[in-house]
Amino acid sequence: MKNFEERLARLEELAEKLRDGEIPLHEATASFEEGVKLARDLEKDLGKIEKRIEILINKPDTPEEPPILELFPELNDLRPNGT
Repeated sequence: MKNFEERLARLEELAEKLRDGEIPLHEATASFEEGVKLARDLEKDLGKIEKRIEILINKPDTPEEPPILELFPELNDLRPNGT
């Protein structure tokens, strides 16, 4: 499997090819299909990365302290009734 950057570059290449509009319909359809698959896979990878970052950012200072599971817990104070 290619790494994230290689797959992103491929997606950009496919998008540019489709924007040009100079390819036959069957090739454009195949490129679009490949692009959708790449975009979905990249989105999944970004979701996993986001979760890892969230865990690292909110890691408790001591083992007794519970972890904060929200990315921006300070925003709870801005909501009415903390919800």
